[in-house]
Amino acid sequence: MQAWTLAPAGAPCAQAALAALAAVIEAVGRAGFAQQALRAVNGALQAGSWAVYRVWPDRPPAMHLSASQGVADTTASCFAIYRDSGLYRRDCSFEAARGRQARGSSVMLRMHADEAPSADHRDAIYLRHGMLERLSVARTEADGSLLAVNLYRHQPQGRFSDAEVERFALLAEPLLAAVARHVDWAQQAPPAPLGSRQALLQRCPALTPRELDVLERLLQGMTYDGIAADIGLSLATVKTYRARAFERLDIHFKNELFALFVPDAAPATGAPLL
Repeated sequence: MQAWTLAPAGAPCAQAALAALAAVIEAVGRAGFAQQALRAVNGALQAGSWAVYRVWPDRPPAMHLSASQGVADTTASCFAIYRDSGLYRRDCSFEAARGRQARGSSVMLRMHADEAPSADHRDAIYLRHGMLERLSVARTEADGSLLAVNLYRHQPQGRFSDAEVERFALLAEPLLAAVARHVDWAQQAPPAPLGSRQALLQRCPALTPRELDVLERLLQGMTYDGIAADIGLSLATVKTYRARAFERLDIHFKNELFALFVPDAAPATGAPLL
């Protein structure tokens, strides 16, 4: 297990780390944040998956978001095992973040599968799911919880290189701040419209599943880029499904869609929303 005290925020940043951070900040507050942010971080280093979760000393942990890129998405399964089997109670891998830093300060951590807190942890989480290594940034919050952003390398990616670790060290603290801001936003955001898929089908039974996927996400306020990332399609394909769906609904603009299904959200004046 390795642990670092992070450099002050004013330390110079490598170009790759700066570009990755800018893209993460751009995604804050968007519905497809988890996938978009992982893609952004992977501009500076290559992680197969990531998970952002909070652990407490006296109650089960909670996962805020996760995503994978280029590997099977096992993040939810791994976290369920971690929480439900009680592995979190014996997880000492974040002690450096708990013990060495003042509240609100960040610590970077690196752990290989062989350094997992216990054999059960190593076998159930890392070996079972083909994960080699975890690179994390964590801090203690005001409520006593520990908020951790965790990047994972999988077979056959190999371990993080020294250059990747160096770039993560430059990126880690502002990345954690951006993720914390998104988590706060997500917890305060109003819920998505209820029953939008059923309402769409009721109005136009000819809508295809993919057209419904796109329309639902538009009604949730997602951008076209966010929709593309969320459902794994190209931007051009998303816009094709949108155009077909709008034709079936006999509408031309997004504000007409909102007027049909979320009347209170439709803008009263201004240019049409494409």
